[in-house]
Amino acid sequence: MIELTQLPIDQSLLLEKVRSNNAGGLVLFLGTVRELTGEIRTKTLEYQAHEPMALAKMHQLEQEARQRWPIQELAMVHRLGSLSVGEVAVGVAVSCPHRKEAFEACAHLIDRLKEIVPIWKKEVAPDGQGDWVHPV
Repeated sequence: MIELTQLPIDQSLLLEKVRSNNAGGLVLFLGTVRELTGEIRTKTLEYQAHEPMALAKMHQLEQEARQRWPIQELAMVHRLGSLSVGEVAVGVAVSCPHRKEAFEACAHLIDRLKEIVPIWKKEVAPDGQGDWVHPV
């Protein structure tokens, strides 16, 4: 399951998508909108993407990860649009035969997603001022 969505991310659905009777390790990472980045207060984050390219890169990451780890199931979802503090912006879930593999694969996927997937975020302050940031 690889998606970009305007809708809230359902973490229970992510877990269900990666459950496997062949997996003893299931890892879920959720990235949320935090209120403070250093001393800078955030009101909202706005995410935009070049959707066809972003989805292609996410599928590329899936293939790379499957070549490196014995992934049973995998899910990656990223929100687009305006998100408030506390909302889930990105979810990555992975199941593997063992926990170490699942943790490694999940960490790799979120790190690479932030590095190479063309998704941009604008950090908007309480006064309405904002700056675009990449990578996400």
